[in-house]
Amino acid sequence: MAERASNSTSFVNGETPTITPNRKITLRIKSSQNSTRKLRDEEDNAKELRPSSSKRSKSSSKKKKIDPNKPKKPPTAFFFFLEDFRRGYQVENPEIKSMRDIGKACGEKWKIMTYEEKVKYYDIATEKRAEFDRAMAEYIRRKESGEFAESEESEFDLE
Repeated sequence: MAERASNSTSFVNGETPTITPNRKITLRIKSSQNSTRKLRDEEDNAKELRPSSSKRSKSSSKKKKIDPNKPKKPPTAFFFFLEDFRRGYQVENPEIKSMRDIGKACGEKWKIMTYEEKVKYYDIATEKRAEFDRAMAEYIRRKESGEFAESEESEFDLE
């Protein structure tokens, strides 16, 4: 019965079933030169269609112009802690000069600190963030009124 099923069924990619004495069906794939050649041709065509790194357009890699008048974002609480920690750590461990090692030690210390210990740095960060928000609102107001457009034109006139 298994032989009849194998004769009447067509298999994809030249697979032919064989029957082992334990009545398990195993599939063997016939490899043909034509299918291998087709795969190679398809790979070559795909490589030709892909743009190489030297052929890619340079316009996509252009960076946005940064407005020098725009206020910078303030650091987070962790960076305020990092400043304090770095000073004390370098005094205690003068032989360690690597920023990598200092940063690792600082990160470990920050992780084990309680919220009460971190509050001091969070307060500083929120104050700086409020200052940034005020400066950003002022910047947007001035930009919409056109104050920055006039100063940009005058820069180009001087050159």
